[in-house]
Amino acid sequence: MKCDQLRDKFLEFFHQRGHKIFPSDSLVPEDTTLLFTSAGMNQFKPYFLGEKKDVKRAASCQKCLRTDDLEKVGKTPYHHTFFEMLGNFSFGDYFKEEAISFAWEFLTRELNLKEERLWVSVYKEDEEAFNYWRKVIGVNENKIVRLDEDTNFWPSSAPSSGPDGPCGPCSEIFFDKGKDKGCGRKNCNPSCDCGRFVEVWNLVFTQFNRKGKNNLLLLPQKNIDTGMGLERVASILQGKETNFEIDILSPVGEFLQDFFKSKEKSLINAIVDYVRAASFAISDGVFPSNEERGYVVRKLIRRALWLSYLRFKKKPYLYKLVPLYAELMKKPYPELFRKQKDIAEVILSEEEKFLKTLEAGKNQLEIVLQRIKEEKRKVLSANEAFKLYDTYGFPLEFTKKFAEKERIRVDEEGFCQLLEEQRRKARKKSMFDEGIFVEGKSIGGKTEFVGYKESRCVAKIVSIFKGEERVSSLEEGEEGVIVLDRTCFYPESGGQLSDKGRIECKEGVFIVEEVKKIGELIVHKGRVQKARIVPNMGEAFIDQERRTGLARAHTATHLLQAALRKILGTHVTQQGSLVDVERLRFDFTHFKKVEERELEEIEELVNSFILRADKVEKEWVTFNEAIQKGALAFFKEKYQDRVRVVSISDYSKELCGGTHLNNTSEVGMFCITAESSVSSGIRRIEAVVGKLAYQRMKTYWKRVKEVSSLLKSKEEEITSAVYNLYNDFKKEKTKRESLEKELLKLRSGEILKSKKEIEGISFITYQVNKTSLPLLLYLADILRQGNKPVFVFLVSQLERKNFFVCGVTTDLAKRGLSASCFVSRYKEVLSLKGGGRDITTQGVILTDLEGTKFRDKVENLFREFILQCK
Repeated sequence: MKCDQLRDKFLEFFHQRGHKIFPSDSLVPEDTTLLFTSAGMNQFKPYFLGEKKDVKRAASCQKCLRTDDLEKVGKTPYHHTFFEMLGNFSFGDYFKEEAISFAWEFLTRELNLKEERLWVSVYKEDEEAFNYWRKVIGVNENKIVRLDEDTNFWPSSAPSSGPDGPCGPCSEIFFDKGKDKGCGRKNCNPSCDCGRFVEVWNLVFTQFNRKGKNNLLLLPQKNIDTGMGLERVASILQGKETNFEIDILSPVGEFLQDFFKSKEKSLINAIVDYVRAASFAISDGVFPSNEERGYVVRKLIRRALWLSYLRFKKKPYLYKLVPLYAELMKKPYPELFRKQKDIAEVILSEEEKFLKTLEAGKNQLEIVLQRIKEEKRKVLSANEAFKLYDTYGFPLEFTKKFAEKERIRVDEEGFCQLLEEQRRKARKKSMFDEGIFVEGKSIGGKTEFVGYKESRCVAKIVSIFKGEERVSSLEEGEEGVIVLDRTCFYPESGGQLSDKGRIECKEGVFIVEEVKKIGELIVHKGRVQKARIVPNMGEAFIDQERRTGLARAHTATHLLQAALRKILGTHVTQQGSLVDVERLRFDFTHFKKVEERELEEIEELVNSFILRADKVEKEWVTFNEAIQKGALAFFKEKYQDRVRVVSISDYSKELCGGTHLNNTSEVGMFCITAESSVSSGIRRIEAVVGKLAYQRMKTYWKRVKEVSSLLKSKEEEITSAVYNLYNDFKKEKTKRESLEKELLKLRSGEILKSKKEIEGISFITYQVNKTSLPLLLYLADILRQGNKPVFVFLVSQLERKNFFVCGVTTDLAKRGLSASCFVSRYKEVLSLKGGGRDITTQGVILTDLEGTKFRDKVENLFREFILQCK
């Protein structure tokens, strides 16, 4: 039975038994406590908690991603990072008897598995399940295994170890592959991990609420949560030894076997799994990066590439697997088929970056390992490992692999401490004083926001803070925080900066400089401009010009995202933004630099949206309604049940709580000012709108006129005029460089006279001032000509910088006396910064040159270098 048939058969079986069939949820779950959707029950959490009651029975085939068993993937027949979980669920409806009956009926009647090949496990104290299996289903008592809470309770070991909360016993169904498989022991049963028994279905009976160690109270609503691995069942039905031989995976493995000309199954299976997982994650909008979900995707791609790097391929190839997955799984997951080109390009881009990282990092690691061996150390320090990771992007596990070959241990614990310290610093954010946040949260209550419709409002001052203390008043000139019962001030949120303005009451005037939301409260930070402020009635006024400028920029971000998705592709999703007054910054998923031509098209399209004068509509709907209507949601945000949708014509629909214009024409003008990389897979566009955009265009036009005047050309011809001027300059520069090279050739004879013979090696160190680095390299090449071994160290002062070039002949490099080793070993003593190859290194000297003293120091160090390398 093919996987597509199995999937359909399972869902139809439960549909006929009153279950509502739910489509697979995204791998990016709504539950912000989870990194990825890892189980079929994740999307049903509100039903299990009783928050939703419209469905009593459900079934699904859920795509899941787990990284707990990353090391086992490929080494065992059944472990995966990405897999499909078939499941049926009951929310306070049926319980153990029906769940067991459904499972047994599906396996034995629908899939025609022989009853004698099926075994069962139950929690050792669950007599109810044991008796039902034995007396009603008719499973032989010898085939029902009682297991402890570590394997047959959810969460694992919950009664004794926790956590507190809903939990319950499990019952598992196993397929027996036969006595000739596994350990061969006569008493082998599903508690043995020899491989004879394959767990195919787990039934979780959520019936208890744990309150303390071994204190299990019955829940008022009992639930059923089941999970059956599609790949495992398919491997049984298709008579395969491993999951990797089934119809949706074997073609990829066969492709890799031909590609590598190898049948190294564990390696090939791991690559098949990792790339499938990465492809599905990218399809759901998770791009490789150094943060959270993106880091997992990056790790999967890099791990797959690394596995084959040393043995097979040192060129990108993983991206070629994407069309195979897309074709094999297009029936259940058509989105993977639609997005296959984008997914392949993302993976290709990541492969190219990682291969560069490997080469650069490997070179640096070799230098570090060489130094460690010379210093007779056995440990690569945490600082050295972290520098390789932080500066060169070289992963710790790869550092360990290379170090192990040299029998050098890596201080992994110290590395992890440094990494956590870096992440801790990155998480710190500057906000209001922490004390105010603590006090603010302790107040409780809620501020009513009326700013969508009003730019001024009557409000009551309910609380005043000065520093960390709640106070009864603020005097003139004092800074503090005010809490109102209602406000028209929009708080900083979703990337949009807050409104500014003033709060007036009969006692005085308070200037609002910053507004934040803390829980359900909106707090206003600023200073007293006049008299004093006390808890009383007052009136709030926003700076309307600022509000309009912010609205221009915010509406423009929506137009920009629509244009990006139109021109670059629907893989573009927002990753962050900053909305300032008539200025915006927009971060989005994209796997390569946005080309100049594309930027021009994007800018042109946004301005066409503006000229269309489309209405900007806002409405409040339920979250599910918004998603069904196609609204874009920012997956890092946590949304309420009712959300605000901002729609513009048929090209933009987003969940957004920010302030907006009523018509696109009010944006005025849109102008892109910069495009850059934020991190791998994340690009940034900066732009200005309205008056700032007009001023920018006006300034550019003024410059065009000035340049055309200087070049004595027409404005429309300045490009060709500049091009001609540039060509003339290049010709003159080439002539000058040619003359300088001739002069250096003549001077090389004089320099050669200064050479010294050290241990049979011609040693030359010389200072050639006002000579550029390329010319210094040229001179080093001239001085190395001939048959004798030569070591050259040249320095030059040019434009307040000190340059150096260190060069050796090939024979010296082969003897271990390489330029890169010399510079690496003595860079601190000589204050050098640079690098290069074995025969030539170059860079800058970070200290003042002292003429002959510096050159004498180089000579002494070279003598030491020869002795150490002998």
